[in-house]
Amino acid sequence: MAAIQLILYSRPGCHLCAEMKQIAQPVAAAFTCELLEVDISQDATLEARFGHEVPVLMINGRKAFKYRLSARELRQRLQHERAPSSL
Repeated sequence: MAAIQLILYSRPGCHLCAEMKQIAQPVAAAFTCELLEVDISQDATLEARFGHEVPVLMINGRKAFKYRLSARELRQRLQHERAPSSL
């Protein structure tokens, strides 16, 4: 089973970003996922892509959450990502 990749796109001084990180870190740790935080303010391309949507949490390269999430929602999504494909 491949590791689940979490990327949090955020910017400094963003209270929603800090809130999402605070919720996501312990859930990611419980699922043994690495949570990578990317500051979009340091990259013009990312700023153009996510500027009005931060925070954005990507799971395995797909946008999963923006603005807010709950620990319960993230746990459910990660459990779904772990489930074997039915294809």
